[in-house]
Amino acid sequence: MARVVVDVMLKPEILDPQGQAVANALPRLGVSDISSVRIGRRIEIEFDGEPDLDTAREIADKLLANPVIEDFSIRVDEPAGDSSQVSA
Repeated sequence: MARVVVDVMLKPEILDPQGQAVANALPRLGVSDISSVRIGRRIEIEFDGEPDLDTAREIADKLLANPVIEDFSIRVDEPAGDSSQVSA
């Protein structure tokens, strides 16, 4: 099974109140070297066969992101054994 990841973020010129709230809370956690925070969404699409990036792009453009205020990026997710992935 192939997985495509769509990351949706507000465009840089759009105010991000969630990101601002997190950035404002960081000093209370002792973190003072962060200048800004942006909050987005991650959507995973699993294909039965090979990943179809054109189909994923169409889904993202027509359904997952609002092109007026959001940008999106698409990538094929690496297998679970990839050591460069960090999870919390």
